[in-house]
Amino acid sequence: MMKLAKRMATAKPSAVVQVSDKVRDLQKQGRKIISFSIGVPNFLPAKHVYDAAHKAVDGDSGAYLPGRGSEELVNAFIARMHENKLTYKPSEVAAAVGGKHALFNILMAILDEGDEVLIPSPYWTSYPDMVELLGGEPVFMNCPASQNYKLKPKQIAAAVTKKTKAIIFNNPSNPTGMVYSREEIKALGDELEKHNIIIISDDIYDRMVFDGEKFHHLLHTNPKLRDRTVIVQSISKNYGMPGWRVGMVAAPEEMIKALLTLSSAQVTNINNVSMAAAAAAFGGPQDFSDAMMPVFQAKRDKVMKALAEVPAIKCPKPAGAFYAFPDVSAFYGKTYKGKKITDDISLCTLLLEEKDLALVPGSAFGDGNGVRISYACKDDQLDEGLKRFVDFFKAVEAENSHAA
Repeated sequence: MMKLAKRMATAKPSAVVQVSDKVRDLQKQGRKIISFSIGVPNFLPAKHVYDAAHKAVDGDSGAYLPGRGSEELVNAFIARMHENKLTYKPSEVAAAVGGKHALFNILMAILDEGDEVLIPSPYWTSYPDMVELLGGEPVFMNCPASQNYKLKPKQIAAAVTKKTKAIIFNNPSNPTGMVYSREEIKALGDELEKHNIIIISDDIYDRMVFDGEKFHHLLHTNPKLRDRTVIVQSISKNYGMPGWRVGMVAAPEEMIKALLTLSSAQVTNINNVSMAAAAAAFGGPQDFSDAMMPVFQAKRDKVMKALAEVPAIKCPKPAGAFYAFPDVSAFYGKTYKGKKITDDISLCTLLLEEKDLALVPGSAFGDGNGVRISYACKDDQLDEGLKRFVDFFKAVEAENSHAA
């Protein structure tokens, strides 16, 4: 029997990927599953992106490419950051095989055994998994629906210890879709200025903001944090390109040097076709991406309207990304067709088995009171999925009111 490293005992596959794999298996069996599980934006990039990719194929040299990214990609990313009022030099930028690879290498570069990383909860599923795999200790700061799933400065103050190495901050949020106001960002930044820890700012949904609101960054309100802030970006969500696997990092030079060293030992460079496509996405017209925001906002409105049909469900209104995270804990302890709903996992299991509707249990994101709805699917699927969702909870209410 092959003996694996001890770290593999704590390694867990992504809960989101597991749900999506199960959905595919059921669909192969002929089940008409509607999936609200996977975080795919469900739109494709514009023609100029594909044109750049085709040109890269036609002009391929077969050679190794710069680990930092091509000059074209680096300059396009810097220009896009500058549009966000964030200024970086080429030496402060590096490419990665998607945002996930960027995050993993950042944590690998900073964590020693036992170092603590602060993570607001609900969180993206991979944050704590990465920290633990690299020998760190995730420290969760619970941000429930009652506080709109948003982190408060006092929670940072209470969580920081001598072992704290970093905090991961995601805005707009996966899984809740919440977006922080400038005032909220400033308050968090003021608290972070008091603590000498690294800030990992996961900004991959920064263009996906609704209702006329704007994206606000810690470096807008608290520029003093720049020397210890690491920004993670990606083409996956904003540009509809998750499968192209291009992430970007902007950070002080010492961090970028460390990331390039790690990448040189792992992947050398991202492929030239994805690199060219990413440069076109960051550097080309943004209207194809911007045009999707009213579409997602309309989908969000459909979700909120449906959830309002079940008053026992509480869901702070998301203002970005393409997720909602309703608190469904009022239904724990109730039954559906005589089957007990004990928690988020049993609830999601019943929805999948009885309604052919797939969601990810909230416990995968650190909050077992909720479930995540990814509403980026096609309109007909969204409409039917929301109908199944509401019908399920109304049936639970009817069954249990009769029982009472």
